[in-house]
Amino acid sequence: MAPHLTINAVAKQTGLSAHTLRYYERIGLIAPVGRAPGGQRRYDAADLAWLDFLLRLRSTGMPISQMQAFARLRAAGAATVPARRQMLEIHLDEVLAHLAALQRNADVLQAKIAHYRALEAGVVPASST
Repeated sequence: MAPHLTINAVAKQTGLSAHTLRYYERIGLIAPVGRAPGGQRRYDAADLAWLDFLLRLRSTGMPISQMQAFARLRAAGAATVPARRQMLEIHLDEVLAHLAALQRNADVLQAKIAHYRALEAGVVPASST
């Protein structure tokens, strides 16, 4: 990876648009990004690692407001480690509960699919749909 990437290179690598990257910076999800002499944003490895983590939070359903709170705590330094850990523990509990609900729903779908396969094979009377 290049030591400093342009906003377009980061957009391509992360799947985020340049507009979204600028928005994330504007709302405080990412710290102000370093600039080249001409003023163009230059992202480094630490910026990309943070963006990767933000994308994981987003993909697990964390609201932007909570992501912003986490980013503010992170920017405040090491004294906020316990609060950040607690935020992530709470979020993980929510993610695990959602996964469990999805698994229950998948189990019901699998049972219904098995039932329809049995109907198609003539194993179960059609009236029991």
